[in-house]
Amino acid sequence: MSSPLQNRVTPFGDIAAVSARGGMMGNRGGRLHGPERRLGRRRWASKAWICCELAFRGRQRVVMGESYTELFFLDEAVALAAGHRPCFECRRREARAFAAAWAEAFDLPAPPRAPAMDARLHAERLGPRRRGAPAALPEGAMFAVGAQAFLRVGEGAQAWSWSGYGACAPAPEVMAEILTPPAMVAALRHGFRPRLHPSAEAG
Repeated sequence: MSSPLQNRVTPFGDIAAVSARGGMMGNRGGRLHGPERRLGRRRWASKAWICCELAFRGRQRVVMGESYTELFFLDEAVALAAGHRPCFECRRREARAFAAAWAEAFDLPAPPRAPAMDARLHAERLGPRRRGAPAALPEGAMFAVGAQAFLRVGEGAQAWSWSGYGACAPAPEVMAEILTPPAMVAALRHGFRPRLHPSAEAG
């Protein structure tokens, strides 16, 4: 049996090789792998980091083939935490909802175009992460206590793993590392609802 490819993304934005299958796909603007289907040193090809459907219009792809590097996430909350916005091609409705929430969050006269959002998100991805109280985060945002990532959901939080989320518990009363970039958090506060894994409890 072949070894898993290095194409699964954590809420911290790291890319790992694990056998668990993701619920959503995405990319970081191009090809990151070489002929042997292994990642090189770089971790993005452009500022356009997107989150996509696993299947779209019957298209068939060879994962880590001749085109861009396919990346996989447990769900959209993980994708947002890692800095990936909804794709305007395969997820047009969600992408428009995201842009509308962004416009409301930043008091813009109209929803922004993808390059404007990508520029801000890339700066946030490269900058230091904030710290804050988990209970103050909107549902769908992710935070970390030490090496453990959590999803903010309902009145509590659930621990992330490759295969799903753990049982819901009260949000830790500590200052945590906020994994979801600030602009993503702002969009969540203003109505964007990410697609969550079935193990995430309804709020």
